[in-house]
Amino acid sequence: MTAQLDQVRVGFIGAGRISDLHAIEYQSNPDAAVVAIADIEPEVASERARAWGFPDARIYTDYRALLDDPDVNTVEILLPHHLHCDAALAAMDSGKHVSLQKPMTTTIADADRLVDRATAAAGRFRVFENFIFYPPIVKAKELIDSGAIGEPISIRIKSNPGRSNTAWKVPAGADAWRQDRQTNGGGPLAFDDGHHKFALGWHFMGQADEVHAWIGETPRREGGLIDAPAIISWKFPGNRFGHLELAYSPDMEIVTVHYPQDDRLEITGTAGVIAVNRGHGRIVEGPPLVLYAEGKTEGFSFPDADLGWEASFIHSTRHFIDALRGGDAPRLNGEDGRAILKFTLAAQRSAEVGRAVRIEELDRRGSEV
Repeated sequence: MTAQLDQVRVGFIGAGRISDLHAIEYQSNPDAAVVAIADIEPEVASERARAWGFPDARIYTDYRALLDDPDVNTVEILLPHHLHCDAALAAMDSGKHVSLQKPMTTTIADADRLVDRATAAAGRFRVFENFIFYPPIVKAKELIDSGAIGEPISIRIKSNPGRSNTAWKVPAGADAWRQDRQTNGGGPLAFDDGHHKFALGWHFMGQADEVHAWIGETPRREGGLIDAPAIISWKFPGNRFGHLELAYSPDMEIVTVHYPQDDRLEITGTAGVIAVNRGHGRIVEGPPLVLYAEGKTEGFSFPDADLGWEASFIHSTRHFIDALRGGDAPRLNGEDGRAILKFTLAAQRSAEVGRAVRIEELDRRGSEV
């Protein structure tokens, strides 16, 4: 068992837009503190430190200097995807506990490197995922595991970006690297944000055997392209299926304080149906979780429902802090992150070759994926 921590003293590597959500639990949790921030723009890092209530946090422009800081025992890596592997390897070698923003890498070969290094590392390693910690998702999993809908036989996820007068502003630089496949690893919707949806498929149904994807492209109002419309279908063991639908609605106003997007999930079982009706935004009003079983419909609400999407970040970070203080293994581990990455890369590969791709093909392709 890894040694327990009295306090999680975290250093953020990357202080971009998403870091505000990662910082929420560190701000309020007495067992944790942000003690350092590294970013190539020191003024951005300093502004984040003040805004989060950690004005004494040390500021670095090189993350390697942060890794040399003996007061830092944990790092949150929030960098563009193509930088994940090298930064995570360096962080593991420094002896820190590591939380690496999804997706863990852009290739299976690099994911293998991280998994192998993590087995020998002194600290814990996890791939950050927040959707599976979203309270309606947690409750849905509890209900399914208790047999509320019988055996799950299909999963359907819909993700719908649009426009919003209330959404936060994404800096131009953050948008630019997500538009570049050399830095992003795939499209901004099916690959980048898509990791969350593939994580949900994996979370509820296990690893897919086969993936078939049609991924289109549509010009965005603000410039660049979005990889939608798209349909990505999954074939799971045991004659079970699922699909992810991506639809871009540029004229649809979405109520949100984060990304102008919303997500819905439905799982059908042999004895009922569970629906999660709210993700990033609030396209569907009413209970965020609905169960239909035994001829009755039941809605579920949650104490932090008004928080919205940020609740998933709070619970994910709280889980990580609790795991490190207890000396336990956090979720998702490297093997889990790699399994979800295979979902994602299989979809990209399927769209390229125009046929279904079996997950096992990715292992045969080796360093190419």
